[in-house]
Amino acid sequence: MPPIRPWERFDNRLLVVMSVFAGLLALIVLWFAFSGPLYQHPDLIKRLPKRPSESIIELEDAQAARLQLALVTEQEFVKEVHTVGGVDYNQNRTVDVFAHYPGRIIESYANIGDRVEREQFLFSMQSPDLLAAENALISAASVSVLQSKNLARARALLKIGGISQMATDQTISDQQTAEGTIETAKNNVLIFGKTNEEIDKIINERHADSTLVMRSPISGTVISRSAAPGIYVQPGAAPAPYTIADTSTMWLVANIVEEQVPMITVGQTVEAQISALPNAIFYGIISVVGASLDPISRRLMARCELEDPTHLLRAGMFAELTIQVGKETKSPAVPETAIYHEGNGVLSVWVTKDKRIFTRRHVTIGGTKDKFVQILSGLSVNEKVVSDGALILARRNR
Repeated sequence: MPPIRPWERFDNRLLVVMSVFAGLLALIVLWFAFSGPLYQHPDLIKRLPKRPSESIIELEDAQAARLQLALVTEQEFVKEVHTVGGVDYNQNRTVDVFAHYPGRIIESYANIGDRVEREQFLFSMQSPDLLAAENALISAASVSVLQSKNLARARALLKIGGISQMATDQTISDQQTAEGTIETAKNNVLIFGKTNEEIDKIINERHADSTLVMRSPISGTVISRSAAPGIYVQPGAAPAPYTIADTSTMWLVANIVEEQVPMITVGQTVEAQISALPNAIFYGIISVVGASLDPISRRLMARCELEDPTHLLRAGMFAELTIQVGKETKSPAVPETAIYHEGNGVLSVWVTKDKRIFTRRHVTIGGTKDKFVQILSGLSVNEKVVSDGALILARRNR
């Protein structure tokens, strides 16, 4: 056996010393753990698990005096769905005003936001087609006058034997053809929007005016305008020179979440509150329910019409909707201030019998009405709850 070197003997002693030190350190840690506040107060260990749904707190008279109580009453509530939506123009009462014939705009009158009446002037344009139609009218009128004179002359000659009956009949036929031609020419000009008085003026003055006037087909508000002097327009070519919307009714388009879709049907009553008009409430009835959900938002479109005779609504306004989806039912109700929202999303109230001992109770709520909340479970009628001061009890319960 080889001899132990001095430095090897030193390493063994160092290991022994370190082992003893580690053992002492472990004993010190255990002593502090069992002599700390958690060990001295075993009741704290019992509070580590999740609190039960009911917690009881006892207050002194001075503390209880700061609280206000309310009775759980029975009230009628309607099953409702709450969602959001937006105001839009009634597309069924919106008209794009196009030029009937191609031409170049001379003058435009109405601006976006202006109120216009039916047959009110919107814009005028130079129309080559109108000019051709008026020239044809002037020519047909001249021919008609000439044929009328020829017919009168032929009849006079026929009486004295200066012309044959066949020639007279031909003159009559020519005159009737001229009358048909002028009637056709008048109708062609009428299509452009000219009145009978204007047509008579064109014939009498023998002057063709190529100015075509476009008027509003409905009474409403100008919501779009692309018309400007110098622009060449054609029938049906987008964008329309003007778009007029009848704003006496507006659309309200609601976005229904997927879970609420089965409850929404045509004919349900809608109550809408507009963020920009906090003092006004609008009512409508669902007229259209979408056929499919939006693939991105997972929401369904539901639409209703709102009467707006005073024109307060504007397209794009944000609205909060309440849709009645069921009949009225009687349920327990408490003031909104009695509901305490806990951090984990649970709703609770504080119940008392003697205004000294208070019990926290979890509840399930439904709709709201006149600042009262419908209680679906957790409370009974005539129980006393804290209506003001629930936060004080919640802090004491921590």
